[in-house]
Formats: sequence, C-alpha cells, structure tokens
Amino acid sequence: MIPFNIKQLETFLLVATFGSFRKAADRLNTTQPAVSARIASLEEALGARLFERQSSTVKLTAEGQRLLPPAQRVLRDAERLQLAASSLSETAGVLRLGMAESIVHTWLSDFLGELKEHYPLVETDIVVDATTTLRSELMSHRIDLAVLMGPVLEYGIENVDLPSFPLVWVCAPNLKLPKCGQLTLNELMQFPIISYARSTRLYSEIHRKLSGEVEQTPRIFPANSLAASIKMTLNGIGIASLPEQVVREHTADGTLRIVDCEWHPSDLQFTASYPSEPSNSVAERAANLAACVARRYAARAVAP
Repeated sequence: MIPFNIKQLETFLLVATFGSFRKAADRLNTTQPAVSARIASLEEALGARLFERQSSTVKLTAEGQRLLPPAQRVLRDAERLQLAASSLSETAGVLRLGMAESIVHTWLSDFLGELKEHYPLVETDIVVDATTTLRSELMSHRIDLAVLMGPVLEYGIENVDLPSFPLVWVCAPNLKLPKCGQLTLNELMQFPIISYARSTRLYSEIHRKLSGEVEQTPRIFPANSLAASIKMTLNGIGIASLPEQVVREHTADGTLRIVDCEWHPSDLQFTASYPSEPSNSVAERAANLAACVARRYAARAVAP
C-alpha cells in the first residue's frame, strides 16, 4: 500500500469543506496545482477516486464520503498530539476575526491584548461588520471566529456563550419628555425611536412590540452602525435603545440621560462562533479566551 500523510488528509478535508481546489489552496497558502497533486497522491494511495470534478466545483464520491469521518478523527487526534507537544506560547498562525460593533465599543481591546499575551505568534486580521454579514462570512469560511449576536444555529458551527448586553433607553438631555416619571409606550412613541439595522433581532422586536401595542404607526430610525445610533441620539433626534455598557461614559458625563420606560427590549445575546470543521484550535482557544475576557468586563461593569 502506498503511504499517505497528514498534509494530504488536511487538504482532502479542506477541498471537501469548500467544494473547491482553489479555495482550499488559498486557505493552505499554496497553489491549486499543489492541492490537486496532494489529492491525486491520496487517491492513488487509497486506490479510490475521492472527488467528482465538475465545471466550477467538486463533490465527494461515495468513497470520499466514507473517508470523511475517519479523516476528521485523524486530524483531531493529530492536533491534540501537536498541542500536547508544544506550549501555548508556540502556537502560531493567522486568526481571521469578525467583530460586531458592540464589542469594539466595549472589550475588544482587552481581548486583543490577552490574545497577544497568550499567543504571541498568532497574527490577527479583523473585520468589523453587522451580525448578518459576519454570519455569512463565517459560513463561507472567510473568517475563523465571529463575535456576533448569536447563536449561529447551523451545522458545523460551535458557539461559546458570552455575557449579554442589557439595553437602556437613552436620549439627549435637552429632549423634552412628557413627564419625569416612567414613560408608557404611547408616550415613548411621541419621539422617533433609534434602533439597530432592520436586519437585526432588536429592530424586529421593537417594531413588533410598538406596532402591536400602540395606536400610531411607529417611527423607527434604523442605523447600520452603532456609532451612527449614538451620534443621532446625542444630536437629539430621538430616543434610542442601546447597550448600557456602550453608552455608560455618555450617561456618566451627562451627554446622554437614561429614560425610564415601562417596557425594554430583551438583552442582546452574543456568542463567539467558529466552524468545527475543518478543525482550528486557534479559533477554539480564542473563542474561550473571548468568553473569559467578556465575563471579566461584565463583572467590572456591575462592580460598585
């Protein structure tokens, strides 16, 4: 029997995951002919055809489908052996991060600092975008780890729960409210409501609640960025539902004030999500580290 190696199995799994020799080559930082050569050598060693080559994609044959589970187990076992033989500080690679904007305004800098301290040889590429975009990038394997409003309930995605973000209603101090006490929904609706983008669960929850329980049509101003929402609120355009941790500096210095209302949207739930296949130990470790950093940040936020 012709021998085969771990690199060939890794290449096989990436081609199977992406359905493309070119995308697998990009992930491995090599050329498409090199990927094709590895697959050809593996097929020769196993005496079986693993992929059906089509015009723009490739599909697993029946033999390839049978090889998939044992190949995944071998790669995971090899990774565990490698981790056991090396210290954490020797872990290297590029980690492609996707971050929701709420994280940028809170504990991202703490996380990057700890990531650098624990894994000094790991380089990071960061993209900041809306949850819907990050989810798409994650499913397309263009990022390794996404911190987003989750969980991502898709096959092959692991989710690490993070502390939630409680929301508060806030407005500019010069906005004239109808009374000093707690506002009803009808009273709240006298002002434009500044919210996250239309594609978010928060927007849907606010629109559904206000549309169902008040007489007038709600005026909801969705913003595609958290910074835009904050700026609109500071300028007195309306009342916003924003994460308390994000606007804490503004409420502390008086540039924004908290509005007491009879109803609040649900807390924002975040996860650190990453693909389980192909296995990526750096992403898995970074997700767990993100959870630790986020918990410490949340604990500081509620400390007297």
